[in-house]
Amino acid sequence: MSTPRPWGVVAGAAWPSGSSQSRCTRLSRAPSRPNTQHPALRSLEQLLGSGPLCGAALLLTLPLPAPPQTAAPAAYTITPQRRALLDTIRYSEGTWKGGSSEGYRVLYGGGLFSSLERHPEITVRRRYTSAAAGAYQFLPATWREASRKLALQDFSAPNQDQAALYLVERRGALAAVDRSGLGGTALAQLSREWASLPASHGGSYYGQPVKSRQELIAFYATALQRARQQLG
Repeated sequence: MSTPRPWGVVAGAAWPSGSSQSRCTRLSRAPSRPNTQHPALRSLEQLLGSGPLCGAALLLTLPLPAPPQTAAPAAYTITPQRRALLDTIRYSEGTWKGGSSEGYRVLYGGGLFSSLERHPEITVRRRYTSAAAGAYQFLPATWREASRKLALQDFSAPNQDQAALYLVERRGALAAVDRSGLGGTALAQLSREWASLPASHGGSYYGQPVKSRQELIAFYATALQRARQQLG
């Protein structure tokens, strides 16, 4: 009875170690040609050889490509009520611009910035000094807080909308707007976040110019009708 021969294993393939398949045949290569392989791959080739089976084994040692990254899901669904509220805040802040996407690139004072990759953090000195930017005039520190909480990767328009709704919720006004629309109480709550919105006494919480409560509620009603037509 013949004596069983030991088996060799390379990357999950097994064969008798004494057979002709137990060695990988090195591909012929001109001796004068420099070896430019990566040192790690060259070491593996020296260990395993270069035949088809060894090539497959070598491939199995290489790292798998990273899976494609996907954007984080939005924290806040854009309902008609929320869309109308966002439009109203833009209108009050002077970034509405007829609903144009240009409003998402507005600096304090009315100038524009070009890239939406990040908050521009450009300080403008006019009547006041401010680095506010975007459709909702985020201050850099406010944007950093909201973007960190919501894992926002850039200053794009959808992310600005998400960050604004985060601030609305933080001020305790989101549930009321969802339930019954924009009213004086919600405006007063949000006046501590946006200086252009009227506080309970009708003026700005920060002593800046504001739009009237009646004008903003009327704008909201029109924006809500438009949003219902667009979003259903």
